[in-house]
Amino acid sequence: MTPRQFFGLAATLFCSVGLQAAVAADAGSLPSSAPLFGLSLSRTVDGRPLALATLHGRPLLVNFWARWCQPCRKEIPELAAVQARYRSSGLEVVGIAVEDAENREALRDFAEAYDMSYISLIGGLQPGIDLMRALGNDKAGLPFTLAIDRRGSIRSSKLGAMTNAEMEAAVRLIW
Repeated sequence: MTPRQFFGLAATLFCSVGLQAAVAADAGSLPSSAPLFGLSLSRTVDGRPLALATLHGRPLLVNFWARWCQPCRKEIPELAAVQARYRSSGLEVVGIAVEDAENREALRDFAEAYDMSYISLIGGLQPGIDLMRALGNDKAGLPFTLAIDRRGSIRSSKLGAMTNAEMEAAVRLIW
């Protein structure tokens, strides 16, 4: 799939609400990743904070999700597979749960049950929604995925579950 074909994909249903996928047509129309790299979020596993600035300089797929979101559940195994395929090349998949920290134990159990072999962080409910909006997801829908290159530029974004082919295309954009 070419980048042009990838960017032409739209109209994927989101959850049961019927939101459509949003894929940016070019990097110039995408927001800055600065709100993301300025944060420290706690890990789901141990609660220790991770300064997201430490990930700057790596190609990233950043995925916002929640346990109750069925499309999120569907794409998590694909995200784990992409992480496994490209980990040795430096790719980092980062999952940000749009749920509050008091759900840490349930989030940790969920991450283990779904074999989330990538970085899993807690964004909080309202702070997670605010962050998604700052990163271009005006509808604050889930799942929402950003492809960020080594320079820290957002190269693509998608509202709605990504297929394996869409993930592969996003990874090619950030090398």
